[in-house]
Amino acid sequence: MDAAWHLILLLLLFSEFGLASLSCVIGCSCSNDTFGRSLLCMSSSLYKIPEDIPPDIRKVRIEKCHLTELSRGLFGGVSSLEYLWLNFNNITLMHMKSLEDLKNLKELRLQGNKLRSVPWTAFQDTPALKILDLKHNRLDVLPEHAMKFLSHLTYLDLSFNQLTIISKDVFSNWPLYQKAHATERTEITTNVVLALHDNPWMCDCRLKGFVNFVKTVSPPFILMNSYLICASPDSKTGKFFHELELKSCIKPTTISLMSNITVEVGLNVTLVCYITASPTPLILWTHGLKTSNIKTYNVSTFVIDEETIKSELVIPVVHPADAGVYNCVAKNFLGNSSSSVIVHVQSPSPGDSSMFPSYSFSPSLSSDENVFIDVRIAKQTVYGISLEWFAVTENPSETWYTIYFGKYDDKEKDVINIGPGIYTYSVNDLLPTTKYEVCITLKSQRPRKGQCIVFMTGSDISELEQREKLIHIIVIVCAMVLAVPAGMYACTTETRLNCLEKCLGLCRKRHKVQKNLKKNNTKESTFDSLQASSEEGLCQREGTEENRRRRCSEDKLNKAKPESKNPAELY
Repeated sequence: MDAAWHLILLLLLFSEFGLASLSCVIGCSCSNDTFGRSLLCMSSSLYKIPEDIPPDIRKVRIEKCHLTELSRGLFGGVSSLEYLWLNFNNITLMHMKSLEDLKNLKELRLQGNKLRSVPWTAFQDTPALKILDLKHNRLDVLPEHAMKFLSHLTYLDLSFNQLTIISKDVFSNWPLYQKAHATERTEITTNVVLALHDNPWMCDCRLKGFVNFVKTVSPPFILMNSYLICASPDSKTGKFFHELELKSCIKPTTISLMSNITVEVGLNVTLVCYITASPTPLILWTHGLKTSNIKTYNVSTFVIDEETIKSELVIPVVHPADAGVYNCVAKNFLGNSSSSVIVHVQSPSPGDSSMFPSYSFSPSLSSDENVFIDVRIAKQTVYGISLEWFAVTENPSETWYTIYFGKYDDKEKDVINIGPGIYTYSVNDLLPTTKYEVCITLKSQRPRKGQCIVFMTGSDISELEQREKLIHIIVIVCAMVLAVPAGMYACTTETRLNCLEKCLGLCRKRHKVQKNLKKNNTKESTFDSLQASSEEGLCQREGTEENRRRRCSEDKLNKAKPESKNPAELY
């Protein structure tokens, strides 16, 4: 009986052991190979590491699945695991304790994932790690102590990532590197292969230490590809590390050529600042305690050499509000520096009448550029208007404009500088029954004839609301008063008689449009009919001395020349 019981017990033990060895994760396969017992999950629907991995598994290979995270405690039941391959998943996050309980792990492969960073302290739980493959990820930082816990590594692959800068201390702090350069090298018996190629290296002064490491690396350390290439800056793009002689980094210093500038209202002024720094610093200008208003000025930088930059701030048209202290500030990782320029704004002499002369509406011209500017009131709201202009210049991508706006009788107008590529501007908070003037010029130019529109707002808000289909702005042109529909260009020809002729010709045309609409019994309020009704009201103003003079002028024009009906004459 004793022998029979022993036989039954052995059979039960063998059965349990066999079932355990044959168990596997659903959707995956298990096999025995040179690594021992292996778990293989390929192109499956796994979204996390399986919890029922058999305890005797020594190699786990989960590839082309949907893993997104390596959380804590995933491998507590497989402490004998030696090879972990998680290539070509979507892993973006790795917990700092994700590798705990893996004291025997020799190989970790995370190729083709989306890791932007790695918790390098996690490798203190894997003292036996020899191979670490992180290629084709998105790593952009390698901390100085990243290699501290990788003392037995023989292969490190960081190729095809987004590394730009690496400190020389990354390798000087590596215990394995320190051992190799110690007096006695008997402990280093195998080579260490490093793959660092195909990263967008930024070859400025911050990479100097790493470049020197690459130049001097020698066995037992071997670069898989020693021809590392610069991706930036432009002056270094495409160059090999072995061709570089990088300089040391420099804290910024700034110098302003002129610390005090006096300029007259209406002129332009350029503030210049020279910066010496490496790497290239962030440069900004401040006016007093504010930086927001600086955006309306033209700020440009010019690289003189590898360590010197020239920065210019251009004020196209100086206004009294532009007076004050301007600071040129430069910053890089070593520190910052600033220099000041004090701008004094001087009003023109009392006898200078060229500041705000009389205006009409014609293209703005300069002596060195052929320019055409066409302005219109594009939109009207209850409290304001929107201006729109079309400009033909030789360099539209570099052309700045200046808008002068204010009450007609005010000598000091608001000055707004508009950058290239912008052709609209809105004016809000207009007062009722107020005469305004708006002028558009090229930068650095004063308003002159042909660059301004004079208009008057409606009598009150209620009037504007009752006539919401019309633009409620009265544009004063050629000593006449016109109610201009939205989107209509303002006729502001310099010759009064010519302007009158055009306006009256248009009135006759609109009379015919109105008659045709009535014949066709059309009651739609189209844009054309809106314009026609507005201009018809202008032509039918009678009972005043002014209207009688207009009719007389019209009779004279009819005798003098035939009627002109070109619709392009009014803009």
